[in-house]
Amino acid sequence: MPTVPPAATPARRPAVDVTALLERGRTLATPVLREAVDRLAPPMDTVAAYHFGWIDAAGNPAEGDGGKAVRPALAVLSAEVTGAAPEAGVPGAVAVELVHNFSLLHDDLMDGDEQRRHRDTVWKVHGPAQAILVGDALFALANEVLLELGTVEAGRATRRLTTATRALIDGQAQDISYEHRDRVSVEECLEMEGNKTGALLACASSIGAVLGGADDATADALERYGYHLGLAFQAVDDLLGIWGDPEATGKQTWSDLRQRKKSLPVVAALAAGGPASEQLGEILAADAKSSDFENFSEEEFAARAALIEEAGGREWTAEEARRQHTVAVEALDAVDMPGRVRDSFTALADFVVVRKR
Repeated sequence: MPTVPPAATPARRPAVDVTALLERGRTLATPVLREAVDRLAPPMDTVAAYHFGWIDAAGNPAEGDGGKAVRPALAVLSAEVTGAAPEAGVPGAVAVELVHNFSLLHDDLMDGDEQRRHRDTVWKVHGPAQAILVGDALFALANEVLLELGTVEAGRATRRLTTATRALIDGQAQDISYEHRDRVSVEECLEMEGNKTGALLACASSIGAVLGGADDATADALERYGYHLGLAFQAVDDLLGIWGDPEATGKQTWSDLRQRKKSLPVVAALAAGGPASEQLGEILAADAKSSDFENFSEEEFAARAALIEEAGGREWTAEEARRQHTVAVEALDAVDMPGRVRDSFTALADFVVVRKR
């Protein structure tokens, strides 16, 4: 079953091949992404190639899972808003992917995650120092890929990318700080997730249009779409972080609970009130003081997940994903674009809230 059932879909909405949209973004961006990574000095080029799934831990060519490729798909699609060819959005797609993967390399290390996309993470294979250095290098490359275009539009796109990156880093700092607090409000959690996920998806949704010559009003409307899409995306991720199938997600069972994350289902459950909410609060407060937390059994994590669901955290988060999806799609109304492009943006939004990984 989908993690978040979709809201009623208007019968007039034409079918869009989302798989083809995602594959188009990946196909257009990957060669340029590889060229950028090849600029890195050894061994950073090899470490980055491992992270992207192009080679295995021994350096042999591999066909790893490169992720969902939502951001590149959005970037090349947004170029078409202006009437430009999708290729005009490729530098933006590559820059956003480099920033996204910079954040993954650092986040995996900070969170202690040992698995990503069904493989050992970079810090686990190559060590923490390489994870930090390669992450830094990818961020530098992102700006280089844009600025070397040498156009006014490239400068505007870079400004939006760096602003989004700062927000992303703010969000990660908030996420880490919340792990050490007994309580986090729903508003604080949404602000954190808007920074950590919404900001970069907002940039991905507009950067191709900026490179294609769109004015600021158009770019801002596309950013609103991407920001709320990011909140929907993260709400689904939060559901998968507790109840996702490890075979699909590539992460441990109850992964967010193991990391004591104050994700939306947890925060919503704690704010709900009632017996299950109160019991959950007492257990999580005790967990924060436990020195044996890492040795908890599957049953203990399952019991916490059950309390979150009983308190209403799971359903609230699913509804929030649907609400943010609606707000994202409505933001497209402010942009004059070809109907085919609008339908594709809407289909990508639908995809984000109905997925298993």
